[in-house]
Amino acid sequence: MLNLVALRAHAAYPEGHDLANAGLTGAEAYRRYGAETAPIIERIGASIVWRGEMQAMLIGPTTEDWDHAFIARYPTAHAFLEMVTDPAYRKAVIHRQAAVRTSRLIRCKPTETGGAFG
Repeated sequence: MLNLVALRAHAAYPEGHDLANAGLTGAEAYRRYGAETAPIIERIGASIVWRGEMQAMLIGPTTEDWDHAFIARYPTAHAFLEMVTDPAYRKAVIHRQAAVRTSRLIRCKPTETGGAFG
């Protein structure tokens, strides 16, 4: 899964949530999401196989700016489904929702690598 994530400047927890008035940044809320979901990711056999920091948009909308770009590998499509339906994940996802301004999640199938495009 190719993940592109743009964070909010300030986390937007729902009114009434314990962290709604904590003054967290989107980055702080996203780190909470990562910390709470890490054991789930490990349990289902998933991992982050590549992570990078966006430097410049060379081809594409200049209005898109990503704070996180990474590729997560799940052993099966079922493992991803297992993750997002896990009760602990469903509890932790509030941090992601508070943190993320916009994102893209693109499921990809591995193909052959090599030295040429196309």
